[in-house]
Amino acid sequence: MFPAGRRLRTPADFTTVIRGGHKAARRSVVLHLRRADEHRPGRAGLIVSRAVGNAVTRNRVKRRLRALISSHWSDDPDADVVVRALPVSAELTWDELAADVDRAWHRAAQGRR
Repeated sequence: MFPAGRRLRTPADFTTVIRGGHKAARRSVVLHLRRADEHRPGRAGLIVSRAVGNAVTRNRVKRRLRALISSHWSDDPDADVVVRALPVSAELTWDELAADVDRAWHRAAQGRR
């Protein structure tokens, strides 16, 4: 779980990042990245729908995504990020999911759509 101050909580927070940030899509995730305000650290939110799988599968995908996002925050601590898991994310290995998140993060950070 992300620390309390590092979580996107309200629908308005999610909307701000999605509409105001840069988007990068890979086969298993869609990542939206936006620079956070200067006076606070970056925050993150996950969107994992029922299409990904049952509760056990969705929770496994969420745990993996949290770990991957946390590792990217060490490189880019002031980024607000929303990650939407696509159904194929449940079938990928850790390394494949990590590669998709890594590529999506770097592409969104460069500001390409």
